[in-house]
This record gives sequence, structure tokens and C-alpha cells, in this order.
Amino acid sequence: MKHPVVTIVTVTRNAMEALQRTVQSVKSQTFHNYEYVVVDGASTDGTVAWLQNGADVPIRWISEPDDGIYDAMNKGGRMSKGEWVIFMNAGDCFVANDVLERVFTPMPNADVIYGDVVKNGVVKKASSSRNAHRMYFCHQSCFVRRSCLLEYPFDIRHKMSADFKQMKQLGLAGKSFLQLDFPIANFDTTGVSNTHRSEGLYDNICVVHEIDCFPVQLRLIPRLLFAYFMCRLRGK
Repeated sequence: MKHPVVTIVTVTRNAMEALQRTVQSVKSQTFHNYEYVVVDGASTDGTVAWLQNGADVPIRWISEPDDGIYDAMNKGGRMSKGEWVIFMNAGDCFVANDVLERVFTPMPNADVIYGDVVKNGVVKKASSSRNAHRMYFCHQSCFVRRSCLLEYPFDIRHKMSADFKQMKQLGLAGKSFLQLDFPIANFDTTGVSNTHRSEGLYDNICVVHEIDCFPVQLRLIPRLLFAYFMCRLRGK
């Protein structure tokens, strides 16, 4: 059976030890028809030297300033050569060595494939695909056709919720989603979206206001406003 090429993209900056964990996870996959791309935001912690001389897995990489994580993810999407792309941030790891093999054997027929994610040792179940007020899966557990990424790149004006906007756009454009019933990745919970929760919710409100028609806004925005004000009260 001919397998597709899968591109794993890691965006990183000054997180060499975390990057090394992710690289080791990629290297351990039993599915070998992949390429690995690292987009480094001009790190000063030795990451560049390690990418040049220390990584023992083939990596295509760049190191240069960027305009935030989503700008770097767009760069990674454009650098990718695979039919499918998954974004694994530095520190994220696949939950098992056979994840890619399970996802792509047999070859799935969809534009977006996603599964569950593990946070702090607990499986966080993904939800069924729908036009919702929030992401119903994590991008670390999601494979997207490269053609979709090029058609709908991350909108870097949204510093927290560009992935949320992208998935809404893909759904509204009629792209097909396939939900898997097993976890894909261990998610590093130290990222900005987890430490600035209220800012992420506010950005979600902006996305809904921008993308959805008025009746859908009336359904979704009150849920976001309630969660937003509760986070603010808790200082999150």
C-alpha cells in the first residue's frame, strides 16, 4: 500500500530541550514516510547549533524572526512537501510510536483528520465536527491537507485563535472532517493559549463576529462572553 507523505512541523523559540523531546518522539514513529520541518524564531539558546550539528534525524529548518506563532506555522506549511501536515509545538509528543501508522493505514478519505489529545496525563476527548464557539480539538491532534493550509492560511491578526478561525473557514467551505477515536499527542500545557485563557476567549469572540452570520453569532457569543468573564474573575 502506498502511504502519503506526512509533514510534521515544529515551531519553536528558545526551547531546545523541549524541541529535543519532540524530535525524539518523531524519530520513534514506526511510520517512516514523513518529513520533519522546524521553524525556529531566531533562538539564542543553542537551538541553531543543535539543528546544524546535533540532531540525529533529517530535519529541514529555518531560523529567523517571525511575527508570532501563526506566522511561523504559515512558514512551516509553505515549506512542507507532504500531502498532510501536523503542527507539533516544541514539547509536544506523539502518544505512541505507532500513531502515524494507525492514522494513515488504511489511507483516510478526508481533508482534516483529528483525534483526542492528552493533557497532564488525562485524555481530553475531541468533539464531533461542527461550527462551534471554540476549537473542538487541539491542533497537535490534527492532520490537515497541505492544499487546505495554502488555501486558508492562519490569519496572523489573531494572535491566539488563528487556528480556530482556520477550522471554521474549512468547515464553512465544505471541507470534510474525520474524527478518530484515539489520542494523537501529548500536549505541552505551558503554551501561551493555556496561560492567557481570557485573551484566547476574547480572540474567539472576534473570530465569531468576523466569520459567522448574525443568527450564529447570537448563539455562540453569549457562551464565549460567559466563559470570558469567568476567566477574568479568576485572574486567568
